[in-house]
Amino acid sequence: MKKTLHVEGMMCCHCEARVKKALEALPAVDEAVVSHEAGTAIVTLNAEVSDADLKKAVEDQDYKVTGIE
Repeated sequence: MKKTLHVEGMMCCHCEARVKKALEALPAVDEAVVSHEAGTAIVTLNAEVSDADLKKAVEDQDYKVTGIE
């Protein structure tokens, strides 16, 4: 299963790395593909993860999640 998070505040590849690391630290996340240019994080999951948990992981890094699809 994949989910796309729309993230505001990422400015560079270092921002991408912080978001990627935070998301991939969640046990059900296999991979996170993050783009500061697109403002997205596409997460591949191996089990169900609540949108709230995904949002918290990103927002704990001081970025804003504006939507999850």
